[in-house]
Amino acid sequence: MTAHAHEHLHHAGRLAERGVPFVTITLVQPEGHVPQDIGAKAIVTTEGLVWGTVGGGRLEARAIEHAQGLLARARDEQGVPRAVPPELVRYELQRDLGMVCGGAASLFYEVAAAATWNIVVFGAGHVAQATVSLLSTFHCNLTCIDPRPEWLGRLPSRPNLRAQLAAEPAEQVAALPRGAFVLCMTQGHATDLPVVRRLLQWGQAAFLGVIGSEAKARTMRSALLKEGCAESAVAAIRCPLGLPLGTNAPAEIAVSIAAQLLQVRDGSAG
Repeated sequence: MTAHAHEHLHHAGRLAERGVPFVTITLVQPEGHVPQDIGAKAIVTTEGLVWGTVGGGRLEARAIEHAQGLLARARDEQGVPRAVPPELVRYELQRDLGMVCGGAASLFYEVAAAATWNIVVFGAGHVAQATVSLLSTFHCNLTCIDPRPEWLGRLPSRPNLRAQLAAEPAEQVAALPRGAFVLCMTQGHATDLPVVRRLLQWGQAAFLGVIGSEAKARTMRSALLKEGCAESAVAAIRCPLGLPLGTNAPAEIAVSIAAQLLQVRDGSAG
């Protein structure tokens, strides 16, 4: 590994540790008179150029502008991260940028989104234990909220997982991150309903799922509609939660839930 590549990894790693989204720009095909050599790299955040160079001047200014546009696309309207594929862009320096030196440069843009996919699980029972354990292996920020310390104590110890003890879980809704994916998996309808009610009042969740049967879903929706909750908001609740696959074993339910979250996050679910 060259010193340049090692330095790039160092800076990229530090940004990733801090949860800062960034774009790596690499000069992959210089043609003619280009002010940098092949393999030159730069790192751009929403604040601008933070390390390296792909040539300076108008080329670099255009590259920074394009990279910041990619970062803007890496969040939807609710601030939820979404995948942005890498891009290869070729610039004719004189025609596209007005540079008198001529030549052309192809830049490769790679977006590294921060771990700002926030998932909140209300409940720490058997199915929640399996679900949280699986989700904690994902690139996300995960919170599990429950009033029972003995169940929270059974959760795995992971750097991206926070166990939150709360006597009244519904009171924690106002402090949730905007655009969070929220799962209600408490001890039953009576404890799910106050949380769901508060979540609908909050109105900032990107995904709201409630574990349970079709019968539970009908009972819950009926109660919420009678309370005056918006029909569109009630209809958007995912209940039953998870994709229709697997058995009722907690581990298999966890897989079906995790798969549904990935579908919605990546925009592949209807």
